[in-house]
Amino acid sequence: MKIAFIIYDKMTTLDFIGAYDPITRLKTMGFINNLEYDVCSNKNKVTAAEGLEIAADKILNNLSEYNFIVVPGGEGVKYIAQDKEFIEWIKTAKDKSTITSVCGGSIILGLAGLIKDKKATTHPLLMENLKKFTAKATDKRIVEDGNIITARGVTSSIDLGLFLCEKIAGKEIRIKIQKQMDYLNYNCD
Repeated sequence: MKIAFIIYDKMTTLDFIGAYDPITRLKTMGFINNLEYDVCSNKNKVTAAEGLEIAADKILNNLSEYNFIVVPGGEGVKYIAQDKEFIEWIKTAKDKSTITSVCGGSIILGLAGLIKDKKATTHPLLMENLKKFTAKATDKRIVEDGNIITARGVTSSIDLGLFLCEKIAGKEIRIKIQKQMDYLNYNCD
């Protein structure tokens, strides 16, 4: 099982960390020992919107080798949208992986052509932008349509992480991770 966490300049830190924390607990809590995960980017180090610097493990690697890919949103979406190399890189995941996003990350998926004719969600303030890429935009917290899973605004990143834990390891494991995190507000609706 391999998971790629995508990072880029001016992304929202919680969009990334909110999913990263519960998913990596699958391994750190001993549920899936062969779980591998990489922080992937188009450069060695990024600076999140809040100023946190995060180093990447892999640079512009082939994303089709991952079972799951997590794309955060944030202010940086408007800049990364202009980066054709980055968008082409995201496309390398197209048919082989489950591709997920938080908040404006769904706009990146739209730019890569991954959500055409798919149900998807994003932050309520970005809903009109999302409708440029799919006629099936919805305001649900977590939306799954085939190999695409999208989550609404920043705090839904934690829900997405727990949703993926359940998808990967089952409800019982998700509940154990949720309790360890002391997260009482899990909501996929």
